[in-house]
Parts: sequence; structure tokens; C-alpha cells
Amino acid sequence: MKSIKILGTGCPKCKQISALVETVVNETGIEATIEKVEDIIEIMKYNVLSTPVIVIDEKIAIKGRVPSKTELTALLAVKKQ
Repeated sequence: MKSIKILGTGCPKCKQISALVETVVNETGIEATIEKVEDIIEIMKYNVLSTPVIVIDEKIAIKGRVPSKTELTALLAVKKQ
């Protein structure tokens, strides 16, 4: 099972990326836990300067932007292996 974390303080892009991740996981049937991390201290532990951030299995996959649905689907498929 994948561990997906969405790092962000609740801005519109953070909410958009959160909805996108949930949509892709549901549509593809990938088994994953999705965790939203809004605590700035926890976010700082990942050493990122811009949000939103998608962390897959404790590796930063996307930071500072909202990916397209196609890009996120491909990223999760590759990381699935």
C-alpha cells in the first residue's frame, strides 16, 4: 500500500491537489493512504520552500505546483512498482 502525503497549509492549490490525488487514487484503484499535513513544523521537516507538495512513500514527487491528472496518474503508476 502506498503512503501519499499532501503537504500544504490549506491554500486553494493545496485543496486542488488534495482533490486531484483522491480522484486519481479512486479512479485507478491504487491502494493508498492519503494524509494531509498542514502543520508548518511537519512540512519544514521535508525541507521544502513552496507548497503544495506530494510525498509518495516518503519521497518528494511534486513540489510547488499542481500536476495534471495525467502526470499524477503516470507518477503513481511508476511508483507502484
